[in-house]
Amino acid sequence: MGGRTLKSGQSKWFVGYKKHTFRLWISRYERGVLLVPLVSWAAPANVSEGGMLIPSLTYCARRWSWWPSHVVADMGYIGAEAKRLCREKWHVAVLTHVRENMKMVPPLESETQAVCHQGQALQWLGYDWRLNEHEFGPAEPASLCAICWEQSQCGRRFAYAPSAHESLLGLLPLCTRTAQRILKQMRPWIEPTQSYEKNQLGLSQVFLNSLRLTWSMCLLADAISIMRARALLERPPSDFPLKALLPLQLAWDWA
Repeated sequence: MGGRTLKSGQSKWFVGYKKHTFRLWISRYERGVLLVPLVSWAAPANVSEGGMLIPSLTYCARRWSWWPSHVVADMGYIGAEAKRLCREKWHVAVLTHVRENMKMVPPLESETQAVCHQGQALQWLGYDWRLNEHEFGPAEPASLCAICWEQSQCGRRFAYAPSAHESLLGLLPLCTRTAQRILKQMRPWIEPTQSYEKNQLGLSQVFLNSLRLTWSMCLLADAISIMRARALLERPPSDFPLKALLPLQLAWDWA
């Protein structure tokens, strides 16, 4: 028994276990977003999901000598220390949204906007691995640069260390087009994928008080998800599900 994040209408007390799954996006499936389980953990319900990120990447490195270069997660994985370790040890960018009341750091004034200290909008130019810093430059059209009183001393290049804020900067700054596209395209699919296991596979309808039994159910759920993904890849559904029910016109050969 332990405490959990308080949410409206929920008690802070619970007994049981939770399933934590590290999923891989199959990009070659073009009909939609297809996520398959890569690593799963069954843990007591008072274990925070943020603590599963490092073990998941460690398992990928040990089992396959491979790990994803970008990880998309929800707010439970916003911890700076875990993101720093992922960046330094595996060169992995962990992308999460930030809290509404989180203090911004230069050059970001919001999740999507970076500016210099004079207010000119900046764009990300890349990450310098030798110096371990991000490089930003004025975004075109740089209208404020022409009237800036510091233009004679400004090289129009601004460097920021990723360690200044692991969520806003990190390995891939949150304001970049790539980071925003990944978050908008992938982040909304986390809950629907979990809902498939909870509702369609029925995991939310059972109460398991045995870790061994819980682990067996987790493996079965992952096996079903993998077989479903393989079926979608090998035999994708028809564009028109009722095609088999349509009437066919016979061709008469009168010759």
